[in-house]
Amino acid sequence: MDYERLAEKSLQGLVLDREEMRAVLDASENQLPELLSAAFTVRHHYFGKRVQIHVLQNAKSGLCPEDCHYCSQSSISKAPIDKYPLLPRERLLEGAVKAKAAGAVRYCMVNSGRGPTQKEIEELAEVVQEIKSNVPINICCSVGLMNEAKAKILKEAGVERVNHNLNTSRQYYSKICTTHTYEERVETVNSVKSAGLSSCCGGIIGMGETDDDIMSMALAMRDLDVDSIPLNFLHPITGTPLAGTNQLTPQRCLKVLSLFRFINPSKEVRVGGGREINLRSLQPMSLYPANSIFVNGYLTTPGQRATEAHRMIEDLGFEIDERS
Repeated sequence: MDYERLAEKSLQGLVLDREEMRAVLDASENQLPELLSAAFTVRHHYFGKRVQIHVLQNAKSGLCPEDCHYCSQSSISKAPIDKYPLLPRERLLEGAVKAKAAGAVRYCMVNSGRGPTQKEIEELAEVVQEIKSNVPINICCSVGLMNEAKAKILKEAGVERVNHNLNTSRQYYSKICTTHTYEERVETVNSVKSAGLSSCCGGIIGMGETDDDIMSMALAMRDLDVDSIPLNFLHPITGTPLAGTNQLTPQRCLKVLSLFRFINPSKEVRVGGGREINLRSLQPMSLYPANSIFVNGYLTTPGQRATEAHRMIEDLGFEIDERS
């Protein structure tokens, strides 16, 4: 496969066909350098060598009624995690200050649960207003299933972006969750967009899905026209149904990132959770297709510290992007 031709096709706004997408995911070890070079051609066209840093804050942990099989905070998880309601606003403000100091362009507050009550949305909105008054940083919230009215409350408070992931393909969704549907997730993403907010919507790779599922997910992100795509690579947590799952290699992760770059050429593609344990020593190479990372850990799992991420970016000859 001529991967540079795929890059040209992507830059022309054309969609790769299934055969071409499969060739990306099936790239051999010898073809991987050529594939990454082609993905970087597309990435560089839109983002140069800039890398955006994001920091997550587990604002409300555990106590979730949903049965998402990958999640340590779900109702069926036996993982020994901290469980607490919405953190005090002082803690959330402190987190924003630390995120800014880490070089983050965006501070992402995540609430566990099926979706926020009216009271929870109003409480979160008050916290956002205080953060925006004190810290020059963009705010993203991830709060579960949500309608347009609640999304508008967050927007009015100063939230710029809302995250709600599809996580996998429509066809595979019932294999990883039975307490809500893929369609409900799509509805939430559309509600976010209708409220005038920037949309962040990604997935998790390595949960038993097929290549066709991955291709369908990449195309779904394109169809939804989301602004930001965080790609998580399964970190199998003891106590969850997916504990012990081990389907990923560093090279596989790089191929998936390249595919999402070709299918969503102008969108922010972020290397999300599981980066450290799945990409391992090849983590720097993920920034050839991707242009964004999380630092200082995830929700219930640790991650690369900001200082180490800064060094990785500098060693690549890339630069930290402080623009929103």
